[in-house]
Amino acid sequence: MTVLTTDRLILRDWTDDPADLARIYDIYSRPEITRWLAVSPDLPMTDPAQAVERLRFWRDRHADDGGRYGTWAIEVRETGLVAGTVLLKPLPGTPETELTEDIETGWHLHPDSWGHGYATEAARALLAREFATGTSEIYALVSPGNDPSMAVARRLGMTHVGERSDWYGGELLETFVRRSTDA
Repeated sequence: MTVLTTDRLILRDWTDDPADLARIYDIYSRPEITRWLAVSPDLPMTDPAQAVERLRFWRDRHADDGGRYGTWAIEVRETGLVAGTVLLKPLPGTPETELTEDIETGWHLHPDSWGHGYATEAARALLAREFATGTSEIYALVSPGNDPSMAVARRLGMTHVGERSDWYGGELLETFVRRSTDA
């Protein structure tokens, strides 16, 4: 199901189509991607079957969100290539099983899709849609040292507000925020 479209991109649900599952595995088996993600015992993936579990996890996590939140594929309109993932979701607190009222956006792109502006374009569309619902601020959390993701956050008009550890079970993360009044 298509969630949003931009000039160059289609943001859509990940599916259990073999091509989508292969791309999920290809993205989330790469240490150059997973080293920046919040600590997860199943990353990097080591078996293609883990893509099925990851897709199930995403679906279960967002089953009751009515499409407002999600973890979506970023498909390039011109080629059909899935560049990566974009997400919008309530942030997990400490402990991680408890969701906060704070909302996060994020992006995980395959290296073959870096440097094309896809993360910025996809996240910008999600931010605009979410701000239209009345949300007052959205966060991007970036692992220290992940300069490319920090640059995306800045291109989105987000302001660096320092390191915080009150989400994801206390992991220290660089925090960026964009307020609806910044638009």
